Amino acid sequence: MMSQINKIKLAFLVHEGGAQTNLKAIRNAIAEGKINAEISAVVSDKENAMPILEKVSPDYICLAGWKKIIPDQMIKKYENKILNLHPGLIPDTMEGKTLNPDNTEGIWNKGMYGSKAVQNFLDQKSTYAGSSIHFLTLNFDFGPVLGKTFEKIEPNDTVESLYDRLKKKENELYVEVLAKLK
Repeated sequence: MMSQINKIKLAFLVHEGGAQTNLKAIRNAIAEGKINAEISAVVSDKENAMPILEKVSPDYICLAGWKKIIPDQMIKKYENKILNLHPGLIPDTMEGKTLNPDNTEGIWNKGMYGSKAVQNFLDQKSTYAGSSIHFLTLNFDFGPVLGKTFEKIEPNDTVESLYDRLKKKENELYVEVLAKLK
């Protein structure tokens, strides 16, 4: 059984109209004892997050489909505490590159999200689609990378088929990353 004392407090910023698969996967992982955490708040992108976050004082904030720009003030206040799942392969440095498992160059998809990002993997004829979880910084779609996942692109893939497989891996990746945080 997980320790009640050392649980990390998580807050989630979600898209009101989203499927919230990341949140569901994390709730299940907490219930199964894979993550030593508790969810202290779930905030919709229709709400003002700052007062809620100040009230619950989370250890980490997980973006899960949030559609608003996070203000610089919030990024500074919660430095290395806001996790973002990005539908692309973020390099470790701004000038760097990420390699796919077959050593081809990974696609960052900077400024893209959801099905547009997945479509870009297909349009660029990439061999793999992938996602990264990183701490949010003042640099748009960039920050210290906490984990990456890859999904092989099959010849007959559509945006929907690829996105379905990638989404499952993203859910697993979020759980893996949160399980390592203290």
